Amino acid sequence: MCGIVGLFLKNEVLQRNLGRLTGLMLRELCDRGPDSAGFAIYGDERKGITKICMVNRDDAVDWSEVADRLASTIGADVAVEEIEDHAILRTTGSGEIARKWLIDNIPSAYVLSQGTAIETFKGVGNPAAIIERLALETRAGTHSIGHTRMATESAVTVAGSHPFSTGDDTCLVHNGSLSNHNRLREQLLRKGERFQTENDSEVAAAYLASRMRGGDTLQRALENGLRDLDGFYTFLVGTREGFAVIRDPIACKPAVIAETDDWVAMATEYRAIAPLPGVEHAKIWEPAPATAYAWSHAA
Repeated sequence: MCGIVGLFLKNEVLQRNLGRLTGLMLRELCDRGPDSAGFAIYGDERKGITKICMVNRDDAVDWSEVADRLASTIGADVAVEEIEDHAILRTTGSGEIARKWLIDNIPSAYVLSQGTAIETFKGVGNPAAIIERLALETRAGTHSIGHTRMATESAVTVAGSHPFSTGDDTCLVHNGSLSNHNRLREQLLRKGERFQTENDSEVAAAYLASRMRGGDTLQRALENGLRDLDGFYTFLVGTREGFAVIRDPIACKPAVIAETDDWVAMATEYRAIAPLPGVEHAKIWEPAPATAYAWSHAA
């Protein structure tokens, strides 16, 4: 099961409504993933500032102490914004160094993402309640991806919720299953990747991030994944500039894309796209197997 959604706004006027529109899409897929949910919003960039998003595991975290320790480690100021059980750390220091240090030294919390544009949030329980609790519908931005999860093979925890992110401003949501993720995890660990969960989707995210660190474009990384990732999947991958969609060569997991002059939307089912404004004028299609589709604000 599980449900995935993505929304890429071409029309700047709509950007103040990104969270509201993403929330409408996710609410339609609550029954596909009633156990937990997560979303990533891209926007609110500040020159020279990296954001590291975190969530506590079980007990409350003293985020001010975490910020002070991180600032001492990276030699740069760190500000903290607390949102429910989440925190956004903002710094002029290296986001990559900060991410690795936080994973290695703050066992009471998960690092969800780091980058200049991305903000990531996750929660356990009914997706509609998570949307409300974390105020998704108040957020503005240029594009987003989200996920509702049905935990068929693992415990219902925030650790297993999507999106997963291991690269700068890059994250992934996944509908499907990988059969060779344990072998890939070992290979990626030898390359210096850090993992926080046993979820195969985190391995897929790390694989793509590793390929792009090695020089691949996102599209090239996705195409290499068709060779290296064994399983059945629909991936929706967010980057600072936009997002991309790819299905495995069998394409047994459902997916639909719709595009208008104002937006591009992707979802597991059309009913998640139906509430969007102007959908009656959209070009609608099912993404072909083993084919990467990408949209970018960088062009």
